[in-house]
Amino acid sequence: MALVLVLTGVAVVATVVMLVRDESPPGDPYFLLLGLLLVVLLVQAVVGLVALAGTEADVDGPTFVAYLLTAVLVVPVGAALALVERSRWGTLVLLVALLTVAAMQVRLDSLWAGAGA
Repeated sequence: MALVLVLTGVAVVATVVMLVRDESPPGDPYFLLLGLLLVVLLVQAVVGLVALAGTEADVDGPTFVAYLLTAVLVVPVGAALALVERSRWGTLVLLVALLTVAAMQVRLDSLWAGAGA
C-alpha cells in the first residue's frame, strides 16, 4: 500500500504542476510513472486476491475485491480521458482519478484491518 500511495503522490504533484502551468499531460516520463503505478496496482490486486482467499479474517470480500479491481481500472481510464481531452479539463480528470486511487488505498487498508464496511 505504501508504494501505491508514494507513486500516486508523485503523480498527483506532477499533475498539479501541469494544472498550474496549464499544460496537457506531457510525454513518456509522466506516462511511464502512470504505467509503473498501474503495474504496482495489478500486483497489489493479485496479492490481495490471494491473501483474501487464504485468510480467516473478517474481511468484507466483495467490497474488498471491488476496491482492488476498481483501483486498477481508474488509472488507465483517467489517462485515456486526459489524452483525448488535451486541455486543463483532461488534466483535471486525471488528477481526480489519481486522488480516487489514493482514497481507495486508504479504504482498502481499513477494510483489511476490519474497520468495517
